[in-house]
Amino acid sequence: MSLKSFAAKIFAKYTRNKMQKWIDKPIQTQQDVFDNLIHKAKNTVFGEDHQFDEIQSFKDFQERVPIRDYEALKTYVDRMVAGEESILWPGKPLYFAKTSGTTSGAKYIPLTKESMPTHIDAARNAILCYIAETGSSKFVDGKMIFLQGSPKLEEKNGVKLGRLSGISAHFVPNYLQRNRLPSWETNCIEDWETKLQKVIDETVDQDMTVMGGIPSWVQNYFEKLEEQTGEKIGDLFKNLELFIYGGVNYEPYRSKFEKLIGRKIASIELYPASEGFFAFQDSQEANGMLLQLDSGIFYEFIKVDEFFDDSPKIYTIKDVEIDVNYVMIISTTAGLWRYNLGDTVMFTNTSPYRIIVSGRIKHFTSAFGEHVIAKEVEYALKEAQKDFDLQITEFTVAPQLHPQEGLAHHQWLIEFDQNPTNLDRFAEAIDKNLQEQNSYYKDLREGQMLARLKITCLPKNSFSKYMKSLGKLGGQNKVPRLSNDRNIADKL
Repeated sequence: MSLKSFAAKIFAKYTRNKMQKWIDKPIQTQQDVFDNLIHKAKNTVFGEDHQFDEIQSFKDFQERVPIRDYEALKTYVDRMVAGEESILWPGKPLYFAKTSGTTSGAKYIPLTKESMPTHIDAARNAILCYIAETGSSKFVDGKMIFLQGSPKLEEKNGVKLGRLSGISAHFVPNYLQRNRLPSWETNCIEDWETKLQKVIDETVDQDMTVMGGIPSWVQNYFEKLEEQTGEKIGDLFKNLELFIYGGVNYEPYRSKFEKLIGRKIASIELYPASEGFFAFQDSQEANGMLLQLDSGIFYEFIKVDEFFDDSPKIYTIKDVEIDVNYVMIISTTAGLWRYNLGDTVMFTNTSPYRIIVSGRIKHFTSAFGEHVIAKEVEYALKEAQKDFDLQITEFTVAPQLHPQEGLAHHQWLIEFDQNPTNLDRFAEAIDKNLQEQNSYYKDLREGQMLARLKITCLPKNSFSKYMKSLGKLGGQNKVPRLSNDRNIADKL
């Protein structure tokens, strides 16, 4: 055993024991986080607007601060982006994580000197928990690859901005720098195909032990490696032990991964977002990810079934139940106050608190990390129709992960009054508009991770027959515009 591997075991045990202190007192931990948030932000513009100096309890907080999404918080964020200080959180943020927006274009999510370390610590602790539980640490001596966005950052009024994964690349600990691939120069390449070939060149003859990234990107890397070498990934990288992923459900990819590798390897699921690093898989045995209760994030939950009620009941962690879908609301040291991410989660355990991400409060598709929402597909279709004389009865969109030929893509199942004479041009028009709205989708298309969407014309009454088969034929029931699986698509 190397000195580095031995030290990793000691550090893993120390870290796990340290975590156990807040795991064992979750309610008090969240109360401490809440008190700190209110105290630190009382003299900010937001704190003064909402009388933080008068807040003595969670009830006071609820009464003064409404639940908001990004659009509702945007006026405050815009002032921060313009260079003003102490708007949502004291001082200026360290970074803005630039993400794909909805109605307002790009979103700028602040990362502060208090919030940024929690992202780094959580990613590190996920690996350390794996070591502490399994006793396996030899992999730290090998090479680790993390497929991520470019670490190149822009600057806006004195604050650097970029994709979260690119920002995080600036915080890789020194003891991992020599083990980490690809090189900084390769990571900075924007074009995915060019970057992928450089990644292959730099890693093909290395002792790769850990892979990290969105499953679809890593799968693409594996496929290109196999195509270029003619070998199974597990034969190329005999010590490959661990796959770390987040943002996309791994299960649809797992069987393909194991076929490409030639054997099973362990995996760790992460739940990071620009707004916070909320959870990670702390055990290979337990179901779900450990909710990060001490990371400067105060959590509230609303049952999905009650979310659209006028006055839905608000739950904190002491009130939540297992196997119930909740919308997660957060307040953070980045200055996001009662912020609705749009994510839905389900608790698998409350001792300790573990969750799975169950979806979005609105229908979406993100099988490849594209985060396409209903509004975007509806608008893309509407704009495309302007140049074509046709009528649409109904439609839905689903991912096609494993087509018989070609790249994965979105399948649009559309019931037309009369099928278009040039279906190819119509699909091109929709695809172009969707790329204009959604930067994630555009990146995947330009990087040739996704093929252009494909349209399947359905016979008349297909949707009504489908709804009737579910016992949901009627004006109050609607077919979801898009899904993150193929349950609806395959039945149609």
